[in-house]
Order: sequence, then structure tokens, then C-alpha cells
Amino acid sequence: MKKAPPLLGAHFSISGGLHEALHEAKKYGCNALQMFTKNSRTWKERHVSDEEIELFDNTRKNTGVKIVASHTSYLINLAAPDSEKHSLSCKALEQELIRSSALNINFVVLHPGSLMGDGEKKGIDRISKSINNIFKRIPEISTRLLLETTAGQGTGIGHTFEQLHEILEKTVRKIKIGVCLDTSHIFAAGYDIRTKESYFKTTEAFDKIIGFNRLFLIHLNDSKKKIGSRVDRHEHIGRGEIGTDAFRFIMNDKRLTGIPKIIETPKTGGGKDWDRINLRRLRMMIL
Repeated sequence: MKKAPPLLGAHFSISGGLHEALHEAKKYGCNALQMFTKNSRTWKERHVSDEEIELFDNTRKNTGVKIVASHTSYLINLAAPDSEKHSLSCKALEQELIRSSALNINFVVLHPGSLMGDGEKKGIDRISKSINNIFKRIPEISTRLLLETTAGQGTGIGHTFEQLHEILEKTVRKIKIGVCLDTSHIFAAGYDIRTKESYFKTTEAFDKIIGFNRLFLIHLNDSKKKIGSRVDRHEHIGRGEIGTDAFRFIMNDKRLTGIPKIIETPKTGGGKDWDRINLRRLRMMIL
């Protein structure tokens, strides 16, 4: 029996319209993708029209893209102790969930937040309370919110499985939340996946603390920085400090077969089409 193709894609641009990300995915033979639904570096919101929604739906059907994830604005910080920044963050996440739900996007990926000098417990409580309040205000959303594992830069939350577990446990609407695992981020945070032994040790720890049932998306990125560096710098697949073996383990791990995998590797350099190169490398690893 012929194997079904893996749910694999990349982060694609929405230049020219939201639907253009779907066309880009098809061009690269992808059945999954990640995108922004607005400018990721501004608080200004984007309201999608009925025409945009219809075009996005029709294009998705025509391209055969099965899974779409949106990534929230980089400005959002649900752990922010500053009341104005926190309020802006909550409103931005709420609008992202509303917009993504209207577009029938499967997942919204969120960096949990940064403490900004506050204590870890206060930060985790503020994040979970914010999520609960947002879900309470918009109970009708269909999109699932995913907390992304982080590298641990500065005072960021989410670089340990325990921190993510605590946020998840404090969230009331558990059916609407989950986790996105980023290989570069967990490596920078100190989780080793380079050898078969270390890979299974890390994945078993994830399953024990968070649970594979809460894992809905994987970001496949190599790391420019060494393990435990707490620095978030992505590299091409197999060309960084993580190396090739870890990605081969992931692509052939039956526990992860049905989980969509997205690359966020650098797109430029040397005049090469790096998305095509990195996607081809991953496809060729499948046994």
C-alpha cells in the first residue's frame, strides 16, 4: 500500500493577498503551511472581508492544502506586567483568533510571553488568566491556540516542558489549546535530540510532562547556536548544530506521523531556493 504523503510545509508569504500563501504551498508540493494573517510587527489590526474569506476557502480547496497555521504578531506578550502592553497583547490575540477562525485556519501559534522582570509564577498565572479571559469572550472560535516551545532568551516563558504544562493545566477550555514544538528552540533551551538515545529521552520527557495528545504542530528548524545557548537562531536542515539525524528521527517517528511539520528556515542566500532544498531534504529522509 502506498504511503500517504507527510503533512509538510513551510512559512509562506501573504504578499499579494492571504490566498497567495496557499498558491506558494502548492508550488512547493506542500499540503500544510504557516502564514501571518496581518503585518506581524505592528499593532494595527486587519479585518478580513467576506470576499477574502471566500477566495481563501476556494483557493484552499483548489490547492489541496489540508492544514493551515497562522503565527501571531511578535509584539504579543501575555505575560507583560505593563497594563497597556498587556491589554494590547490580549486584544491582538483575540483578533488573531477571530480572524483565523473566520478563515477556517486550524491553528494559531503563540509565543507564550516574557516576564520582563516579573517572577515566573506571576508570568504563568498572567498568561493562563489572559487565555481564559479571551476564550470566555469568544467561545465560538473554531481555531485551536498552540503555545510554542521557546529558546529561553531573556525572560521568555515556555523554554521548559514544565512551564508549558503549568499553563495548559491552568487553562479552562483545554479542547481549544495545545502545543507547537520547535526543534531549534528546544535545542537552544537545552533539550538534546542529536542521537537516538537523546532523542527518545527528550521525546519521552515531552510525552510524560505535556503529552503527545497535546502536540498539534512541529516547527522543523536546525540551530545556528549550540545546545543550551538560549539563543533563537534558525539554520537550514542538517547544516546547524542539531545535524541531520534528529530530523530523520522525527520524519520516521510513527508517534508523530499525523502531526503537521513546518519549516521556518532562512529563505535567502547564494541565490538558491532554500525552501525547496530544505523540504526535499526532509522528504528524502522518510524510509
